[in-house]
Amino acid sequence: MANEVEFCLPDLGEGLTEGEVLRWLVAAGDTVAVNQPLVEVETAKAAVELPSPYGGTVVTLHATEGELLPVGARLVSIATTDIAAPSEEGVPGVDEGSGPVLVGYGVTEAATRRRRRVGATSPHGTERPEAGPPGEPVKPVRHGGLEVGRAAEAKFADGGATTTSAKAKPPVRRLARQLGIDLRAVRPTGLDGTVTRDDVEAAAALQLAGSSATGAHTVAGGDRREPVRGVLRSMASAMTESAATIPSVTEWVEVDVTRSAALMGRMKQLPEYSGTKVTPLLLVACACLTALRREPRLNAVFDAAAQEIAYRETVQLGIAVASDRGLVVPHVDDAGSLTLPELAVALVDVVPRARAGSATPNDLVGGTFTITNVGVFGIDGGTPMITPGQSAILAFGQWRDRPWVDKGQVVVRTASTVSLSFDHRFIDGATGSRFLRDVADILEEPALLHLWT
Repeated sequence: MANEVEFCLPDLGEGLTEGEVLRWLVAAGDTVAVNQPLVEVETAKAAVELPSPYGGTVVTLHATEGELLPVGARLVSIATTDIAAPSEEGVPGVDEGSGPVLVGYGVTEAATRRRRRVGATSPHGTERPEAGPPGEPVKPVRHGGLEVGRAAEAKFADGGATTTSAKAKPPVRRLARQLGIDLRAVRPTGLDGTVTRDDVEAAAALQLAGSSATGAHTVAGGDRREPVRGVLRSMASAMTESAATIPSVTEWVEVDVTRSAALMGRMKQLPEYSGTKVTPLLLVACACLTALRREPRLNAVFDAAAQEIAYRETVQLGIAVASDRGLVVPHVDDAGSLTLPELAVALVDVVPRARAGSATPNDLVGGTFTITNVGVFGIDGGTPMITPGQSAILAFGQWRDRPWVDKGQVVVRTASTVSLSFDHRFIDGATGSRFLRDVADILEEPALLHLWT
C-alpha cells in the first residue's frame, strides 16, 4: 500500500533560512527514484538541486517557480511504498545499509549512516516519526544533510508565529552588541521566533536612517522593481555587516609585473600546467600565500566578544567571482599546502563552477583570506570590502603596459595596482604594509619565491 509523504525544504546548513524555487525538474504524475533531482533551489549561498529521499510517484508540487520559501515549507508530496510505519523495534528503512542515504550539503556518507543508526532521534534532536491514526500518511524519515526539524515545520504550519522572547544564536547576539541593537526590540523572522542576522541588520539600517524599529522605508517612482533574494541578498547583508562592524583601512601600491608576465609565458609551455590556466590570479595567489606565512595575522580574525585574536591553522583562500546571480566567494581548501601546479588546478576547478552558479554551499563558506581580480573588467584598482569573518582582502587591477621610470629612464613596463584592505582593530599599518610590500616584491621578482619558501 502506498503512503503519501511530504518532502519539505531542508536546512542546507550554515544558517540558511530560506530558498527560492528556481526550476522544477519533475511534474505531478512523474515517477521518481531515490536521489533523483526534484527541484533547483537558490539559497543565499548558491543554487542547488535537491534529490528525492523517496522513490515513488509525484502527487503534488506545493510551490511555484520563483516562490521564496522558508526552511520547513512543503515542496512536494510523493506516493511511495518505501516507508513503513515504525514499530517498537525501531524505524524501518533507516538501519545501516538499507534505505536511501542522502549525502551532501556538508554531511559525509559515514556521518549520515552514523546518524541513521541512532534511529530514535535525529541530529537536531527531533524524535523519530510515529505512526498516526489509520489512514493518515506516515511522517517522512528525516536524515543526513536533508533533515528538517519539526520546529521548522510547525512554524510554517502556524503561519510563522513569533514569540516575544529574544532568541538568537551567539553570532547574531554578538552582531547585535556590535551594532548597538536591543534584541528585544527586533521583530524576529527566524524559526520559532528566532532573531536572525538579517533581522539585526534591518533594525540597524532603520536606526541609522532615524526610523522606528517597526517602520518601513519606501521609495516612490521607478520603472522596474527587482526583489533582492538569494546570492544578491547575501551580498547586500555581508557588505552591510562589513561596513558597520569592521573598521578597515586600504593601502595600495603600483607594481612592475614584467618579470611575472614573462614567467607566465614560460609556465604555459611546461607539462605540469597542461590542461590548466596560467593567469595573473595564479601568481597573485601564490604571492599572497607566501606573504601570509610571514604575516599570519592577516589570516586571523578578531573575536570582539571574547576580545581575542583567533589564528587559523590553514589558509582557506577565497576568490571573489562575479556570477549571473551576484558576487560569490568560493574558496580553495588549505591553499597554503598546495604546490603551484596544484594551486593552478584548484583555481581552474573552483572559479568556473562558481561563475556558472554550480558551487555548493560548502564551497562558499569558510574562507579566511580573499583575493578579488578587478583587472578582468579593465579596472586598474579599488578599495575592496572585507568579507565578514575575515580580516583582509587583496584586489589587483589589470596587467597592462605603462610608462615606468627605471634607473632614471622612462621605459615601457607591464604594471598593475595592488590594493589591500585590512581590519584595523588588530592589524596595524606596519603589519598591513609589510604584507602588501611582500606581495609586491614577489610579483616584481618571482625568484624571491625560492628564497622565502
